[in-house]
Amino acid sequence: MSPSTTAAADEALLRALHDEHAAALWSYTVHLLDGDRSRAQDVVQETLLRAWRHPEVLDPSGGSPRPWLFTVARHLVVDQRRSAAHRHEVVAADVPEEAVGDDPAERALDRQLVIDALRTLSRDHREVLLESYYRGASVAQAARRLGIPEGTVKSRTHHALHALRRAIEDAGGAR
Repeated sequence: MSPSTTAAADEALLRALHDEHAAALWSYTVHLLDGDRSRAQDVVQETLLRAWRHPEVLDPSGGSPRPWLFTVARHLVVDQRRSAAHRHEVVAADVPEEAVGDDPAERALDRQLVIDALRTLSRDHREVLLESYYRGASVAQAARRLGIPEGTVKSRTHHALHALRRAIEDAGGAR
């Protein structure tokens, strides 16, 4: 088969896959994404692209690719929710010098609340937060400095932040 014949066959396969499954996938992902039609369209496109990259899924002898497509779409939505892009980060041209209503006494109380909460954490959790947040180390840098694997840094950071949040909430801090 020539490259142009292969490209034409790939295009026909993708078009057929799209025509048969895209509408149902889109409806499903719109529901999963609480009505966000734009993101749903992105998920459908990525799902179909992944199907094209895995031709074994499209083999008719293996049955319908529909369950695989819906599983991939669901995983993409879950991944989006876990990603930093979904954390509603606000981008501003100018960062204010001080927060509105920023009171020095309130800052001092907040600082003390965090210090007290940090004291409730284990030594390992405090160390990983110190490296990652106070010193601004990357995961790799923190791993080297602490002499632990990168995965351990990630895990400890995750658990340390949850423990810190619980300690602040238990002390009556922000929710």
